[in-house]
Amino acid sequence: MALERIGQYLKGTVDKGLILSPTALEDVDVFVDADFAGLWPYEDKCDPVSVKSRTGYVITVASCPVIWTSKLQTGIALSTMEAEYNALSLCMKTVLPFNRTLKRVIKSLKQNDSESGITFKVSIWEDNIGALTLANLEPGRHTPRSKHYGIKMHWFRSHLKPNSIIVRKIESKFQKADIFTKGLPKATYESIRKQLCGW
Repeated sequence: MALERIGQYLKGTVDKGLILSPTALEDVDVFVDADFAGLWPYEDKCDPVSVKSRTGYVITVASCPVIWTSKLQTGIALSTMEAEYNALSLCMKTVLPFNRTLKRVIKSLKQNDSESGITFKVSIWEDNIGALTLANLEPGRHTPRSKHYGIKMHWFRSHLKPNSIIVRKIESKFQKADIFTKGLPKATYESIRKQLCGW
């Protein structure tokens, strides 16, 4: 019985994969999102796990997804802004080494290539105004509501400018990381899946 149910879910995806349609190679886009205490209304309210927020992000190069993650945050966020900012901080732990690796690969390819070098622009797309504002403050500054985040999450801000990384605003309806954080209506899910997977 359980295997039949699993088979029903796999139908329609067994022959599917990623259909990649690369665009400009120098574009690295990072879509990051969080679902603030998303399990709380649905799970046991006495279970501390039910109030944890879920982080989701996807890193694309030339519009092709290369790294994606969906996982519960380790701590309990006290606001949507804190959950989003925590997701941004977690995401940067992947973005920074990935960016360095990508630059090294391109540099090694450039040695055998007469073209001028490729310069990468990394855009991190955030749909929460509070997290966006906080991320773009100078290192060492904070807002009154974010003081308690402290060093735990502010560490990445000093790495943005030196690595040419920009945190930008995106409307929630265009946030591709939504697919990794929460259950979505079928039309929204299929739209994001089309953008990421090509089908």
